Formats: sequence, structure tokens, C-alpha cells
Amino acid sequence: MTDPDQRIENLPITAEMRDSYLTYAMSVIMSRALPDVRDGLKPSQRRILVAMNDLNLGPRAGFRKCATIVGECMGKYHPHGDQAIYPTLVRMGQSWSMRHVLVTAQGNFGSIDGDPPAAMRYTEARMAPPAAEMLADLDLDTVDFQRTFDDRANEPVVLPGKFPNLLVNGSTGIAVGMATNLPPHNLAEVCQAVAKYLDDPNVTLDELMKVLPGPDFPTGATICGRQGIRDLYETGRGTLTLRAKMHVEEHRGGRQMIVVDAIPYQILKTTILERLAQAVKDGGIPDVVHVNDASGRKHPCRIEIELKRDANADVVINQLYQYTPLQSTFPAMNLALVRRQPRVLTLKQLIEEFVNHRKDVIRRRTRCLLQRARERAHVLEGLILAVGDIDEIIRVIRGSPDPPTAKQRLMTKPLRLSERAALRARLPESFLARVTASDQFLTSPQADAILAMQLQRLTGLEIEKLAGEYARLVEEIEGLSLIHI
Repeated sequence: MTDPDQRIENLPITAEMRDSYLTYAMSVIMSRALPDVRDGLKPSQRRILVAMNDLNLGPRAGFRKCATIVGECMGKYHPHGDQAIYPTLVRMGQSWSMRHVLVTAQGNFGSIDGDPPAAMRYTEARMAPPAAEMLADLDLDTVDFQRTFDDRANEPVVLPGKFPNLLVNGSTGIAVGMATNLPPHNLAEVCQAVAKYLDDPNVTLDELMKVLPGPDFPTGATICGRQGIRDLYETGRGTLTLRAKMHVEEHRGGRQMIVVDAIPYQILKTTILERLAQAVKDGGIPDVVHVNDASGRKHPCRIEIELKRDANADVVINQLYQYTPLQSTFPAMNLALVRRQPRVLTLKQLIEEFVNHRKDVIRRRTRCLLQRARERAHVLEGLILAVGDIDEIIRVIRGSPDPPTAKQRLMTKPLRLSERAALRARLPESFLARVTASDQFLTSPQADAILAMQLQRLTGLEIEKLAGEYARLVEEIEGLSLIHI
């Protein structure tokens, strides 16, 4: 037996606490709180979308219970409990939280008033079209995969992401010693900015801001001033001042009424109403008579503020900005993971990282498609050669005692292309020249395909279909070969 005293290592408690805390902090930063700059998703969001993809919950599929989605995600990818997964799923389906939702919700997913969502056994969801674009080409070896927590399956490290989700939907997260708060943007404007960068990688910030003038919040508030936007795009940090949108209507009795049409991002309507009522009670806004929340299906956001008969609406509006969250600040921070390290990024750097990611995805997709096309064309070559001498092929197979022997005999038999004019007319000249010059021998994949071939493939129409498919594959291979990979 080993002496227990020899298995104990004395360490300073400060060193052990420092090392343990750093390990925990890095785990939070890498695996929970910060989005990846390439697809703009945190691990929990990415795993939910992958789980929905496994369940075939595309934009055209039927809705499934959120409990099913949460269970699939928790059991296969994210073992952190439903209380960590379901709120993330809900937020991806809230139109006031994301510029373009990734989840199409059915049921009570909460409200801008701060109402909580219904239990996941009552709500249903499926992927929204933008989420399908995030997952497009996932099966074409476009991204790296890693083993799941229980080592039973693989999960993508990042999604292919056809559009810059991080800029479009933004992100919010609190890590250890750092936080991210990226504002959302208009999709069309972001795409124009990406196109400008592709045309000229040395494009200036001023040129980018001509097509991407600033963030575009889903709640529709107004950004006051441009300096905060420029600071954010230039340094990765900036403070934006948001103001609610209001207009004045004539009310009964000759009175005026201020109507709030849009509120600042991430501000609850209930918070605004409470602070407004308190300001009126404390005398900060003395000219308000009545406040009514008239929001509904027709008007998603409509707060009616009735004024006294002799009140000045412009003065009251300024008081509303001063005493209520109808004017608030948005402390923006473009913090994201770049090659597994947290970095504060400028606008141009965010675009550059997305473009580099898409270039890598397209290269890998092209390489995969090219390999598949070449393998299929190689098999078709063997089938086309075989149908030209099908009687001899059948004789060899029937005379073999077992499939391995038949395969071996087929691979040692020389073949020539059929003389059928209809078949030759559908084939590329390069293939005709190659197979006519000398006898051809089948490879192992070709022999396997012949042994698995159905008798219906021997009809004239099916033979011409083989030739047509081969000709199309040759064109596809030529096109893919032009892409630099």
C-alpha cells in the first residue's frame, strides 16, 4: 500500500485558488457566455439548432413540443438542465429580442411586457428560415466537429452560417471579468457592407458607414447622435443613446395625447409604465392626467399619455425622456471569440472574420462536392462500360460461386465501350477517346456497383440516363475545379 502522506501535495492556497478560478473563468468564457465571431452563436444556441436539425424541424416542418426539443438537446449535446436550455430557445423566438428570429414559435413565448413564457410542455417551435440558412451545407464537411460530452456522437464546433448572424442579431452575455453586448443590425445593410469589403478589403470605415449607418434595433427606437456609433465601429466600444418614438394626437375635449409607438431596446414596457407613474406621482411630470397601455394585435406597442388641457406636449416629451426609461443608454461592446480567444472587434474586423469563415466553408464544400462527383463519375464509367458487354458480364456473374469471386473476375476482364450510337452521342469526347484507345479494367467500386445493379438499368432508356448523368457530372466537375480550393 502507498503511504497516504506520499500522495498529498502541499500547495499554497492562493496558488490553488488562482489556478482553479482561472480554469472556471475560461470554461465560462469559452463554453457558455461569449458567441463565436464566425456564426454569432453561443454553444447553447448552436446546440439547440443542431438538435432541431436532428429532429428535422425545418421551416416547412410541423411544430414540435419545446419539451421534445429541450430533451433532445439536453440528452445529446448540452447536459446543463432544462432551465438553462428552454430560456435560450425562447429568446431565439422573440421578435423583440432578435432582429431576425431563429426559431418560429407557437404558443406563449412571453411578451415585451416582461411576461414569462408558458411551460415548455405547452409551447411548440420549429426552425425559422434564417436558422436553416445557418445550418446549410452542414453535411458537406464544411466545418469541424468534436465529440459530445458523453463521447457518443459528434457536434459541430461552429455552423456554416450563410449570413453574418453576429452583426444581424447581435448578442448579449456576461462572462467572468468581461461582458459582450453587440447591437443588432439590418440584414440588407450588413450584406451591402460585406459586399463592399469583398470588392475592396482596404475599404475605409466612412465608406462602410455609407451603407451601414448604424444598428437597427427590433423594437424600433431612435439612436440619438452618431458619435457613439462611430466609436463602436472604430474601437469596438461605444455608448448609444436610445429614445422612444412618439407622436402627438388630438384627444377629446381639446386635450393633447402623446402616443409612444416604439420603446428602447431591452427595456420592458412594464418598467416604463411603472417609472412613468412614479414620476407623475412625485411631481416630475405634473401635466400628465392619465396613462393607458393600448398595445394589442393592431398596435404591438402603443402607450397613450393624456395631458392636461393647457399642457405643452414638447415640454412633457422632454420630461418623459428625463424621468423615464423612454430615453436610455445602450453600452455596446463588440466582444466575441476569435480562434477560441476573446477579442474586442471593430466593424471591419467583424466583417473580415465572417468573410474568412465563409471562404473556408466554400473551399471545404467545394472539395467535398468535387470528391463526391468524381467518385460517382468513376462508378458511372464502370456501369457504362458494363452495359456494352452485358451478356458477358452476366455470364461471368452466373459462373461465379460467390460474390467475392464474381467481383474478382469482373475486375480482371477487359471491357470496351458499346458501339451504340445513341449512347456515344451522350458521352463527352474526352471519355470516348480514353476508353477507345485501350481495354478498360473495372476497379473495386465499379465492380461493386455492377453487382448491385438492378435489371431495369439494362433497358435502353436507363442506359441513356446513365450517359446523361455522366455528362452532367463531367460538367459539374469542370465547374467545381475552377474554384480555388
